[in-house]
Amino acid sequence: MKTVPEDKGKMTVSEAGRKGGKTTAEKYGRQFFEEIGEKGGKIGGPKGGKKTKEKYGHEFYEEIGHKGGQAVKRLIEEGKKAEE
Repeated sequence: MKTVPEDKGKMTVSEAGRKGGKTTAEKYGRQFFEEIGEKGGKIGGPKGGKKTKEKYGHEFYEEIGHKGGQAVKRLIEEGKKAEE
């Protein structure tokens, strides 16, 4: 019976994001990212981020970034458990 290294299959949130982005780029191409970036700019408007920062402050972005990272981490862990 072979032993599997403990870190086999583990991936950081950063690695998962990079892998997902690369897969999306290979599947849809550069034009896809340009289109979604353009749509995002139109929705928020040119002052959207500045106004949000003025209203909520720098800590707001840190908090929502952390929450998003935790959600991705949880989903990765759930996916690994489902594979077992």
